[in-house]
Amino acid sequence: MDNELIKMVTAKANEWLSPAYDEETRKEVQALLDNEDKNPLIDAFYRELEFGTGGLRGIMGAGSNRMNIYTVGKATQGLANYLNICFKDKEQISVVVGHDCRNNSRLFAEISANIFSANGIKVYLFEDLRPTPEISFAIRHLGCQSGVNITASHNPKEYNGYKAYWEDGAQMLAPHDVNTIKHVESVKVEDIKFQGNPALIEVIGEDVDNVFLDKIHDLMIAPDVIERQKDLKIVYTPIHGCGRTLIPNSLKRWGFNNVYCVEEQMVKDGNFPTVISPNPENAEALTLALKLAREVDADIVMASDPDADRLGIACKDDKGEWVLINGNQTCMIFLYYIITQYTKLGKMTGKEYVVKTIVTTEVIKNIAEKNNLKMFDCYTGFKWIAKVIRDNEGIMNYIGGGEESFGFLAEDFCRDKDAVSACSLICEVAAWAKDNGKTLYEMLLDIYMEYGFSKETTVNVVKPGKSGADEIRQMMENFRANPLKTMAGEPVVAYKDFKTLKQVDENGNVTDLDMPETSNVLQYFTASGHKVSVRPSGTEPKIKFYMEAKGKLTDRSEYANAIAEADKVIEAMKQSMGI
Repeated sequence: MDNELIKMVTAKANEWLSPAYDEETRKEVQALLDNEDKNPLIDAFYRELEFGTGGLRGIMGAGSNRMNIYTVGKATQGLANYLNICFKDKEQISVVVGHDCRNNSRLFAEISANIFSANGIKVYLFEDLRPTPEISFAIRHLGCQSGVNITASHNPKEYNGYKAYWEDGAQMLAPHDVNTIKHVESVKVEDIKFQGNPALIEVIGEDVDNVFLDKIHDLMIAPDVIERQKDLKIVYTPIHGCGRTLIPNSLKRWGFNNVYCVEEQMVKDGNFPTVISPNPENAEALTLALKLAREVDADIVMASDPDADRLGIACKDDKGEWVLINGNQTCMIFLYYIITQYTKLGKMTGKEYVVKTIVTTEVIKNIAEKNNLKMFDCYTGFKWIAKVIRDNEGIMNYIGGGEESFGFLAEDFCRDKDAVSACSLICEVAAWAKDNGKTLYEMLLDIYMEYGFSKETTVNVVKPGKSGADEIRQMMENFRANPLKTMAGEPVVAYKDFKTLKQVDENGNVTDLDMPETSNVLQYFTASGHKVSVRPSGTEPKIKFYMEAKGKLTDRSEYANAIAEADKVIEAMKQSMGI
């Protein structure tokens, strides 16, 4: 084991034994120091938590690499210091503070509110848990300069997190993320102003809920369809999280009268007792919802993750069996529906555009091109989609954007992915499909037939702790040192490195990639259009491989064969990548 590393983390841990830290924290740190196994000590102290694609996120516990009142305190004090510099001429700086259902989330939210207020910043503190998209909306609605949401999204129960937003309601980008980190790093525990100023803290709730839900209601495209299909049978679960506060209400406002909520999961609980992982990307998280769906013979099943920004859905296939619709497919369905309906209603002005992330299916590019729409490709994380919206404000009209990781945003009054609007809109889509004599599943197959078929698979290679981070770094270095020439038996015709912002074709020609900054992502494209993207996660200890296998679908009955052929390609891709 690295003696220098142990020496460094031991010195760092000993600082946490000072009287500046509370007794409970000191006891936990002392136990780490006394433990003969130094790995827990290293994991807790080998680094400071940093802002990634989703902000600050980590396992709860004592240590500089853990979520606790001191790392939250440092983050908030540093952000407060930066806000007081950026907006020094403003009479009253204000922020929104929200939180999800997780253990310690309310505590961390109240501590953040106290610290902001102690630094002279007005705080709008939500009375209880609220969806992430509502925090983003409230920042814009209330004219605030920043906001914080305490959430670890869909991570396991051991995690919590801290999402920081800027005045446009989007998660921070450069230079504000980098500058905030610098301020956070300069904060000592003694500098944190934990004692709040109650006069500067205003509790908010239903008043903002109603405005947000009214705006979402305005997204409805086909009220006549919903009126005809208002008895659509919908099963919904918030998986113990924030969706319970708004999503059933939103569905009711849209006119859907037949909503069955999974009662066991309508209970707020940061331990997520009914699931292994509260992630709607995983089939297991929908077990209870699917059980209820079979009992009531539902038309659609929906699940939102704990902070209600991601949406997972299931529908019946041609055999009447329930199948999950993945994030790529969900994004395709949304954009197809919006585009076809807007076209039918004469709402297209020629200035509309859609957005996807670079790891999301290329079928969306086909949909955009065939409908003469501009499509923007951006980095993973909704802050990048928000940047595209901001850059095109007043120039073009945003009609939707999404990513493979089950996030979609149908509106621009919010600047983070939104399961509240997505749940309402996907029910309208299901109602439209039913009104046209087809299922959501058949609608998906029709999209594949019209715009091209592909199957996507994400492989997550988990590498926890300091040693894992080193392994991931080495894997990326190896891929760069030895770029693939062939993949799945085909020549690689384009190799993109977003760290150098260079693209190399099969003839060795090098061109520049037009992106706002560099990112640690590699992409490979074959002659048939197969695609593999490789990136270390910005919020979790893993490296991710996003695989897309192209194929053909000319008839609904051929879908199973198309999937089987794509699976063979994906297995070959895995072998090519050595995973």
